[in-house]
Amino acid sequence: MSLPQARIRFTEEEYLKLERESEEKYEYLDGEIYAMAGEQQEHNEICVNLVAELRNQLKGSPCRTLSKDIKVRTGPEPIPGRSPQGFYSYPDVLIVCGERRFHDKQKDVLLNPQVIIEVLSKSTAEADRGEKFKRYRQWLPSLTDYLLVAQDCPLIEHYRRHGADEWVLATFEGLDARVPLPSVDCALLLQEVYDGLAFPPEQR
Repeated sequence: MSLPQARIRFTEEEYLKLERESEEKYEYLDGEIYAMAGEQQEHNEICVNLVAELRNQLKGSPCRTLSKDIKVRTGPEPIPGRSPQGFYSYPDVLIVCGERRFHDKQKDVLLNPQVIIEVLSKSTAEADRGEKFKRYRQWLPSLTDYLLVAQDCPLIEHYRRHGADEWVLATFEGLDARVPLPSVDCALLLQEVYDGLAFPPEQR
């Protein structure tokens, strides 16, 4: 997320109307609207690799890979006349299993992702580790796995739900590493995730 466009508070309905009529993408946090930051080439390549790898492995299963153009909503149900407390975000990559649940008939806001993957950048890393993950933990009971993928070195942080309120962190580093995702019966090979990217020998 980047800085808010203006210190104006919007309802969720106003945000959705504005966002759906705009060619740009915006995220929403408790009444404020944030323009999506631009992506570096490495960020885009990693996202494409993730989608391709997961789609191949999940083919034939009840799980599907989604990316970029679908929002996720977290937060309590909005109450008219009360201060807004919702969060609408655009994760880099999603996995949803079984029936998809949507916010409304537009079907562009998902409510039940099982896996969320964010590719880190300097402008988003703090929010991805902090406020975003806090909201996901609190308001997404469907979420079993949260992955943070570095783009400047081959490294993935994998947060896995262990019980209702406990999350376990495992870190995988180097192109030979493999991230198991037993909740969706697949795994990520860092060599495939970072295919096409060049790193210094000490980072490989």
